Amino acid sequence: MLYFQTWKTVLVVSICLLGILFAAPNVMSPQIRDSMPGIISKTLNLGLDLSGGVHLLWEVETDELVIRRLEVIEGDVRRVLLANDLGYTGLAAAGEQVTVRIRDLAELSQGVSLIQGLSGPIGTGGLGGAGGQEFAVSSDEAGLITVVLTPEALDYQVNQAVTQSIEIVRRRIDELGTREPTIQRQGRNRIIVQVPGESDPQRIKDLVGTTARMEFRMVDVSVSVTQALSGQVPVGAEILYSTAGQPELVRERALIDGERLVNASTGFSQNTGEPVVNIRFDTQGAQIFGQTTAANVGQRFAIILDNVVLTAPVIREPILGGNAQISGNFTPDTANDLAILLRAGALPAPLTVVEERTVGPGLGQDSIDSGKIASLIAFALVIVFMIASYGLFGVFANIALIINVVLIFGALSFLQATLTLPGIAGIILTVGMAVDANVLIFERIREEVRSGKTPINATETGYSRALSTILDANITTLIAAIVLFSLGAGPVKGFAVTLGIGIVTSVFTAVTVTRLMVATWLRSARPSKLPI
Repeated sequence: MLYFQTWKTVLVVSICLLGILFAAPNVMSPQIRDSMPGIISKTLNLGLDLSGGVHLLWEVETDELVIRRLEVIEGDVRRVLLANDLGYTGLAAAGEQVTVRIRDLAELSQGVSLIQGLSGPIGTGGLGGAGGQEFAVSSDEAGLITVVLTPEALDYQVNQAVTQSIEIVRRRIDELGTREPTIQRQGRNRIIVQVPGESDPQRIKDLVGTTARMEFRMVDVSVSVTQALSGQVPVGAEILYSTAGQPELVRERALIDGERLVNASTGFSQNTGEPVVNIRFDTQGAQIFGQTTAANVGQRFAIILDNVVLTAPVIREPILGGNAQISGNFTPDTANDLAILLRAGALPAPLTVVEERTVGPGLGQDSIDSGKIASLIAFALVIVFMIASYGLFGVFANIALIINVVLIFGALSFLQATLTLPGIAGIILTVGMAVDANVLIFERIREEVRSGKTPINATETGYSRALSTILDANITTLIAAIVLFSLGAGPVKGFAVTLGIGIVTSVFTAVTVTRLMVATWLRSARPSKLPI
């Protein structure tokens, strides 16, 4: 086993050199890193506890989900009753239920049956696979039908909303270019957002908390805005305000909404040079938008984001091809943020901040300094112990230990993993585990020497017999690291990542690298007695 074929030697040395190559950018200046190829210029990502940043806890407003779903059910009830010529009155969504009264009691049972037919199993119509019915329908002798969402449907709606919100929030933050944000669920309807290195928490709150529900509506000109403000709002219209606080009377029905958008990008107006947002609709959206603008040439239409009028231009000519432009006194940053919001899509429900913390970079630097000191002390004590206990073999183990740490940092940099304070603890733990394998090997070699074996036979037997014990111990620890990574969150995952990588690299360096060094020394020195 102490004989290494040439290709094995080259492979071991190559892995060590690659580790050094990927770890080196962490100690280089930014100017040098910028001149290196992208694949080897990567550096460690520091977590929130090391680099500072923003920690926000958001809550999905479940009440809004119920309101929106009841509005949809109200519309479906209206449609099915009209389609079957059933007279009704008092159709309304209030609280957590929809009510409607059937005029002719002889048609009550038919009305109940038709409305019940709207309630498919949870698992159809986009409601997933939770089982049960979406809503319950009841009636009384006076002809009043009541529709109430079931608890199972409510739970599923919340679960779907949180899951969808996490993905949308992730897309929004990723497009900011931040490195390794932490976005995860907490409890039933809360989302944790951690953005390391971010210095502007308000921008993150504005970006994440904006629902980004875009609508295109026609401006209502049947009465003046002044008349509308005095209470003369036409049926089917409402007053909204622009970003500058100016009132606009717009129709309630949206001609087209943001779900038809397929892309949004920033640009500059050819006429004014101001920042704008260029948008593009899908095929059906382009057709609807073209027909709408063709039928309303000379009229104004409003572009509305979360009930705020961004702009209300006059349609000069039909806008065909599915491309449009949004202007509204943007700065380059606000135009870019709006484009990000539109590309990521609208949130299924509003989010509210329930907890906010800002970690300063100074606190992060203190953590880094403390981690460095702890790592250096642990490293120095291990080196002294190994040399004092095993002499030359301890030197070999220490060299392998240094290579092990380099490989860990190289792997973390290549994988773009995030290093947290618990991650540093994982590295320190790995240092102890790495030499533990060498202690097992060297003690086994000592036993073989005491039994009278030659240096080569004792060394070969020591490595071969200790290998199974080392593998058993490290595999069980690796399983624990995998479980921590799968079930843990935030700092726990950071610890699991460094621990898992450290286990793999420590087995490689403690068994293979030291064996190569010992075999090379034995072939060249040919000692009659092992210095161990």
